[in-house]
Amino acid sequence: MPETLSPREVFQKLIEGISAGRFTELAELYAEDAVVETVFEPVGPRRFEGRAALKERFAQVSASSPVELTPANVVVRETDDAEVVVAEFDYQVHHRVTGRTFEAANIQVLRVRDGVIVSSRDYHDHLALIVAGGNLPQLVAALDGK
Repeated sequence: MPETLSPREVFQKLIEGISAGRFTELAELYAEDAVVETVFEPVGPRRFEGRAALKERFAQVSASSPVELTPANVVVRETDDAEVVVAEFDYQVHHRVTGRTFEAANIQVLRVRDGVIVSSRDYHDHLALIVAGGNLPQLVAALDGK
């Protein structure tokens, strides 16, 4: 029987998969009933429920993401709750369409049970990604349309 991964190890697999662009594999790191909240997402869904929804989301990202992400300055903090880790890190981002390279800050609070993520609150710098892609006017228009 394989050993169950710790919350720190699960986060490490998650960030390695993202930086390698293996988005189609990421859903397997989540529980069937996982909940992921992307707290700073300016437009669109901020909550994804269930592995199937996450699998669909990761497939969309895989098919359309114009960025390459390389993690840097990764610090994983264990908490007094053995299931929870807080990861602080930066992504060195290269936008393939605009050619821009920049850094984006991130924090993730993961709850891992039995070796899979059961919940995640993700605080990513979505605005930096939007600006780098030259999509700020579209964001403003979308927000005005609310």
